Amino acid sequence: MDFIDFCLFFPTLIFLRLWWRYWSRNASHRKNLPPSPPGWPLVGNLIQVILQRRHFIFLIRDLHKKYGPIFTMQMGQRTMIIITDSKLIHEALVQRGPEFASRPPDSPIRLVFSMGKCAINSAEYGPLWRTLRRNFVTELISPMRVKQCSWIRKWAMENHMKRIKTESVENGFVEVMSNCRLTICSILICLCFGAKISEERIKHIESILKEVMLITSPKLPDFLPIFTPLFRRQVKEAKELRKRQLQCLVPLIRNRRNFVEKGENNNGEMVSPIGAAYIDSLFKLEPATRQLGEEEYVTLCSEVISAGTDTSATTVEWALLHLVMNQEIQEKLYKEIVECVGKGGEIKEEDIEKMPYLDAVVKETLRRHPPGHFLLSHAAIKDTELGGYKIPAEAYVEFYTAWVTENPDLWSDPGEFRPERFLHGDGVGVDITGTRAVKMVPFGAGRRICPAWSLGMLHINLLLARMVQAFKWVPVPDSPPDPTETYAFTVVMKNPLKALILPRVK
Repeated sequence: MDFIDFCLFFPTLIFLRLWWRYWSRNASHRKNLPPSPPGWPLVGNLIQVILQRRHFIFLIRDLHKKYGPIFTMQMGQRTMIIITDSKLIHEALVQRGPEFASRPPDSPIRLVFSMGKCAINSAEYGPLWRTLRRNFVTELISPMRVKQCSWIRKWAMENHMKRIKTESVENGFVEVMSNCRLTICSILICLCFGAKISEERIKHIESILKEVMLITSPKLPDFLPIFTPLFRRQVKEAKELRKRQLQCLVPLIRNRRNFVEKGENNNGEMVSPIGAAYIDSLFKLEPATRQLGEEEYVTLCSEVISAGTDTSATTVEWALLHLVMNQEIQEKLYKEIVECVGKGGEIKEEDIEKMPYLDAVVKETLRRHPPGHFLLSHAAIKDTELGGYKIPAEAYVEFYTAWVTENPDLWSDPGEFRPERFLHGDGVGVDITGTRAVKMVPFGAGRRICPAWSLGMLHINLLLARMVQAFKWVPVPDSPPDPTETYAFTVVMKNPLKALILPRVK
C-alpha cells in the first residue's frame, strides 16, 4: 500500500460510521433528487469516477444515456445535479434565470486566486456580481469601446501574420494554437492595461495564467474536505503561484495608475488613452460590499485574459483543423473573403458582418467543438424543483451542454462538420446566446452568460479571416491532423494542429 492509498484508506474507515449516521439522519432531505448511479457510503460515486481513469466529461456522455436528461452524482460531500436536456437547460438558465444564477462554494485553492470570489465568473449572485458585471460591460465591450480599441486588434493581427510567416520559413510548418494564444493574449493584455509589452512578457503572463487554471481544477479535498490537511503542499504551491501572478501583473497596474494619475509613461509601454483600458475603470470602482485593491485588480484582469484567450484560440484551432481537412470549405470561405475585401484588401471589423459563410464556419466550429462541455457550475439561490425533481440550494448544478450539440433530435448528422447548415438548414436562426431556445450555448445563457461573448466572436472571426485570406492551409506531409480531444481547461486537440501555409496569389 503506497502513501496515497494509506492516506485514503484509514481516514475513510474512521469517518465511515459518522458519515453513515449523517447520511441516514438526513435521508428525508434528499428525497426526490434526480436518479443517481449507486454509490458508496462517505464517497458516493467518487471512487467509481476515479476508477474510470478518464476525464469526467467522457464519463457523463455514457451516464446520460442510462439516467436520462437530469441525474445526480454524489461526489463525496458534493451533490452534483447533471442536466443534459436542452429544454431543461433553457428553463433553468433563461426562463427561471434568477433562481439558478448563483455559484456554489469555491475550494480553498480557488479562493486563493479569486480573492474570496471577487470575480465576475465566480461571484455569488448579488450586489458585488452586478457591480462588477455592469462595469465590465460598460468599460470593455460597449460598442463605443470596441470601436475605440480597434487599433489594438489591427496591431496584434499584423504581428500575428508576420510571426506565422517567419515560423513557416524557419520550421517548415505553423503550430496554430501557440500562435493564436499569443495573439489573443496580447490583445486582451492591451485592452486590460492599455499597454504594449514584449512577446516575452506576454508569454510569461500567459504561462502563469495557464498554471493558475490548471491548479484550480478539481482535486480530492474539493469533494472530501476531511482530506484537506493531506494537501497542504498543493495549497502552499497555490500560494506561491499566486505570488508569481501578482509579481508579473502588479507592475502593469502600477505603471497604468501612474500614467492615469500623474501622466507618467517612463518606459513608453502605456499606449491607450486614459479611460480606454479596463483597469482605469477599476481604479474608481467602489462596490458597496468590499473595497478593491491591487490583488482584486489582478484577479479581475486575469479573469478577462484567461477566459478570452483559451476559448478564442481553441475555436480558431478547431476551425482550421476542418479547413485543412476539407479544402472545399476553405476555398469557399476564401472566395467569400476575396469578394468582400479583395485578395489583398484590409479586413476591417465592419467587414466581418458582410461574410455569412465565415459566420457559418465559426458557428459550426462552436457547435462541433464547444470550448467547454460543461458550463461553469451554477447553484440555485434556494431549494427548488426542476424537471419534477428537487434541486437543493447547496447542490452544484452542472449543465452538460455538449450533448445539446450532439443530439440527433436537434441536429441532422450532428457528427458532420457542415457550415452550410447555418445558411440553409437546421442551424438557420439559431440563437447562440440561448435566449429563444437552447440548441447550442458555447458561451452559456441567461444571467451568467459570458459577458464578453460578442468580443470573443469578433476576435475569432477576424483572426480566421486574416489567416485564410493570406494563406492556403494544408496538411503537413505524412502527419495528418489528429482530431482526438483532451481536456486542458477547454476541450483542445490532444496533438496541437500543425499545418503548412502556402501564400495566396495576389
